[in-house]
Amino acid sequence: MNKLAIITSHPIQYYAPWFRHLAETKNLDIKVFYLWDFGVTKKVDVDFQQAIEWDIPLLVGYDYEFVPNVSPNPGVHNFWGLQNPSLVSRVKAYNPDAVLLMNYNYASIYRFLATWNSHQIPLLFRGDSHHLLPSSGIKAWARQQFITQIYRRFAACLYVGKANYDYFRYHGVPEKSLFFSPHAVENERFLASTENATCQAKAWKQELGIPDDHAVILFAGKFETKKRPLDLLNAFLQANIKDVSLLFVGAGSLVQDLKQVAFGNSNIYFAPFQNQSWMPRTYAIADLLVLPSYGKGETWGLVVNEAMCLACPVIVSSHVGCAQDLVHPHRNGLIFSAGNVSALADSVKEALSDRQRLKAWGKESSQIISNYSYVQATQGLLGALDYLN
Repeated sequence: MNKLAIITSHPIQYYAPWFRHLAETKNLDIKVFYLWDFGVTKKVDVDFQQAIEWDIPLLVGYDYEFVPNVSPNPGVHNFWGLQNPSLVSRVKAYNPDAVLLMNYNYASIYRFLATWNSHQIPLLFRGDSHHLLPSSGIKAWARQQFITQIYRRFAACLYVGKANYDYFRYHGVPEKSLFFSPHAVENERFLASTENATCQAKAWKQELGIPDDHAVILFAGKFETKKRPLDLLNAFLQANIKDVSLLFVGAGSLVQDLKQVAFGNSNIYFAPFQNQSWMPRTYAIADLLVLPSYGKGETWGLVVNEAMCLACPVIVSSHVGCAQDLVHPHRNGLIFSAGNVSALADSVKEALSDRQRLKAWGKESSQIISNYSYVQATQGLLGALDYLN
């Protein structure tokens, strides 16, 4: 029996179902140590700019503990937002065979790394960073050296996809200590809700005032700079496709900018933030999902996983971490050069030029995403634990 301690920032809707799956895995005992209680208590999300509490169970089916966070400004948007002085002692009390870190760039985790005896109880790390936008200069070199030293503390690392694998290798992690543990969502929940979500989406389309015969391009998420919703809006205006509507679902700092640019166009719609239980409906309304993110911030893009569960074709930028894994050009979607609005406009026009082909792309999305599940993620973790033994 392997006893595994998992340290992560806060309950996350994508991780909690995986933890439940791990708790049901033979010969594995887990305990999750949370450093903050966002997600299960109503708190303001800085990016969504509103108070959020997820409406699906995040603390059911596995053992967990909240480690007191003494930060005067708690959160995951600043280095000092997680300060948990008792973390080491609480993890030691669990007496694990190994410790899995889900993130590290916070004060509390650095303190843990500085004091934990990784020779006695090994450390694992699951990351999702990528190097799709290379940087240069002395600062970039220093950062590479620093991260390389951090990664040397880990006996094995779990990579979520191809771009993340390249990032680990760039920072000197040996190939033999890398294990594929893909980013996944609760595929079963989305698949089980497909029929109901489709009915809900038809009614919602009428409520929003979108014409029945219009194809819908969807942007779902935070209206923030790194996700480049304005790129999509400008590409949509440039493409000027007949019988197509653009729907923005979410909230964030760019909402007024988006509405100002969209003003006067009757085929652009906005819907507020949708909690988790309504996300299947959100994807079911879409004929095409677009994620036009730019820069290093979109480390994966789990909105793509979710949409593909609802048989949605996808267009993503070349800076989206999941692009190489989940988007197979001309099979289930397209990849365009990040930041190039004209290229995005061309991609949108190409995707929507053949509605039957678009539906076939959606079916292919369903097939592809079936290989990105908690089963595969667990297999990678178990492989890493076997490697330690």
